[in-house]
Amino acid sequence: MIGALTSLWNRVFAVLGRVSMYRLVLLALAALAVVALVLSLFGLVAPTPLELIVTNAVLAAVCAGADWVGHRVVRLTWRLESSLITAAILLFVLRPTLDPWGLVGIALAAVAASASKYLLAWRGRHIFNPAAVGATVLALAGIAAPVLGSPSWWVGTPAMAAPVAIFGLAVLWRTEKLRVIAVFLVIAVGVAVLRTSAQYQEAGIALDLGAIFWPILLSSPFLFLGAFMLSEPLTLPPRRWQQLTVAALVGLLAGWPIDLGAISLGQERALLIGNLLAFAFAVRTAVRLTLRARDEITPTVRQLTFTAERRLAFSPGQYLELEVPHAHPDARGTRREFSIVSSPEDLPELRVAFREGSASAPQSSYKRALAAVQPGEKLAVTGVWGDFLLPTRTGAPVLMVAAGIGVTPFVAQLRHMVAAAEDRDIVLVYIASEAAELAFRDEIEASGVPVVVFTRDRPDDLPPTWTWARGVRLDADGLVRVVPDLVSRHAYISGPPTLIADLAPALERARSITTDAFSGY
Repeated sequence: MIGALTSLWNRVFAVLGRVSMYRLVLLALAALAVVALVLSLFGLVAPTPLELIVTNAVLAAVCAGADWVGHRVVRLTWRLESSLITAAILLFVLRPTLDPWGLVGIALAAVAASASKYLLAWRGRHIFNPAAVGATVLALAGIAAPVLGSPSWWVGTPAMAAPVAIFGLAVLWRTEKLRVIAVFLVIAVGVAVLRTSAQYQEAGIALDLGAIFWPILLSSPFLFLGAFMLSEPLTLPPRRWQQLTVAALVGLLAGWPIDLGAISLGQERALLIGNLLAFAFAVRTAVRLTLRARDEITPTVRQLTFTAERRLAFSPGQYLELEVPHAHPDARGTRREFSIVSSPEDLPELRVAFREGSASAPQSSYKRALAAVQPGEKLAVTGVWGDFLLPTRTGAPVLMVAAGIGVTPFVAQLRHMVAAAEDRDIVLVYIASEAAELAFRDEIEASGVPVVVFTRDRPDDLPPTWTWARGVRLDADGLVRVVPDLVSRHAYISGPPTLIADLAPALERARSITTDAFSGY
């Protein structure tokens, strides 16, 4: 059952992975805006069609203009997608209007949101969600000048609940944040139900939990807040337990707003406090790297060696997001995720590797830009994430299954094992198209772990602890043949999502399955 679910998860992830998460978020928000416009024609949402159109135009123009100015000041490539995402989120958070002063307030929120990306940032990483900053600035300005308006979170209405859930699910699937946002929703809705029940009891009103629960779930902004704001990668910490902690805090504060007099601790303020906690967790994961060397590891695998300008905190098995700004980026965007090949003990040296791909395949704009980066140039790491970590108990038996370039996180873990003098029981199953594509042989051999190789051709000069699985089919029975004690091992599998989807059912006999899928670049 677990293998089947893992297979389904990775097949869907492979489809969604063809588009960058930023482009997917923009497409999802654009689709929501179209749905809202259609619903407004029938009076099913609060704004009128003209209010939505005009407010959206103002937000898009102001956000794009403010971001353009900001990028010119800091001398970075302007990313229109980022501007439009901020504008689209604000469209659902603020109160659409045709009133001139109300539009001034909306423009103020847009400027504040865009400015926060540069003024409230640390080493290229947002400290706060930009849209939440914009909404908060408008809320504060509205206290002094009510004519400017205030946030309304009109997206929290039953007519919008299903579209938000559907498009939000696609975003959360792509960003792998379903469990994190599920925790937020459970806590936010649960706390809100408790708060409303307490208010009903104080007023002497009979309790009907169903009548309380459904309006809170469908008429509150919790679905939108979780799917499109709390899930923003740049304002989340690197580890899942940290992300769950942030989600729980935001859920608690959003579900039971604290009255601060003129202003309450509502949705956007709850998110900002959560952002602060996330920043405290992630303060050491945003650095700049200087490219030192570019090496050919196999006919199709390339390695980049960097020097980190300052201490970078990461654990073996995690990945970083590397930004390569360039003009006219395609649908994959200007950022890409790479598993870290080197171990923490190698710092300040840091290495990543990737598959170059065939010469006949069309190159992404990111790939062309990365190929043009020369030694001595600097690139920004916007963050480090991931929970693809070996068991904390070193005595736990482990099975590593690496498909192609998916061997990279295992190389980091094996290097760390050697450097830290850990005694672990590890077996590595290494799958490659051909023997020439077995990358990092020397580093894996130095770890001394047994390796079972699945390739079409027989590799030459295999180390004593390596075995070529000639004639063995890579399925459940085949895995038991090469790893007889599979049922006692914790299985870790890394590689392209489609291949993980094919292999996951074969690993159902393992004690547990942990995956590390990537959609390429």
